[in-house]
Amino acid sequence: MWCIWYYIKSDGITFVPTDYGGSAGSGAVVLDDCNFHESVQLDSFDVDRTLTLVPPDGEFPVMNYRITQEFKPPFRINTLIEEAGSLKAEVILKIRAEFPSDITANTILVQMPLPTYTSRVSFELEPGTVGQTTDFKESNKRLEWSLKKVVGGSDHTLRAKLTFSQESHGNITKEAGPVSMTFTIPMYNPSRLQVKYLQIAKKSKTYNPYRWVRYVTQANSYVARI
Repeated sequence: MWCIWYYIKSDGITFVPTDYGGSAGSGAVVLDDCNFHESVQLDSFDVDRTLTLVPPDGEFPVMNYRITQEFKPPFRINTLIEEAGSLKAEVILKIRAEFPSDITANTILVQMPLPTYTSRVSFELEPGTVGQTTDFKESNKRLEWSLKKVVGGSDHTLRAKLTFSQESHGNITKEAGPVSMTFTIPMYNPSRLQVKYLQIAKKSKTYNPYRWVRYVTQANSYVARI
């Protein structure tokens, strides 16, 4: 059996989960709610934000939390749809990476449902573009834009020209979207919560644990409405 101590901080700013009382000072990270794995002991959490646990085998979440306070999203998405006649339209998708330039996101996938009467789509990427692919999934009328890597602070634009099998008698913007994204950003944490230190209090002869901390941001449900 072995025991781990986590000390959690928030970039030197007071960490104030609303479930545990306290008042949020200026710049504090406020959690709307949080929950812990059943192995976590919370005896010292209210005092010094320390979590103690005897971990089970394998990978598991120590703590889940939800934040709705204002923070800077990692990507900004702008979408424009322009009609180009009775049977044509153009979609302009632009994404901007809002994280620092020394951070790189990878395996980015942008998806957008199109009107059900879309019959053909042609794509136009920016000149000199490398590591990006596009596709029109005709079976479910979905536009897909894949980017291998995106550096922080960069902008990327995709133009898609749509051809329809029938005239649209409504508002095209109401029949398309929303735009969704999936991505992974290593070494980036938008919530600013950090593990201050990780201590293995009791070591076992059976296990040979490695002590390290890695920050990764992954999109679960990242959606922008048109």
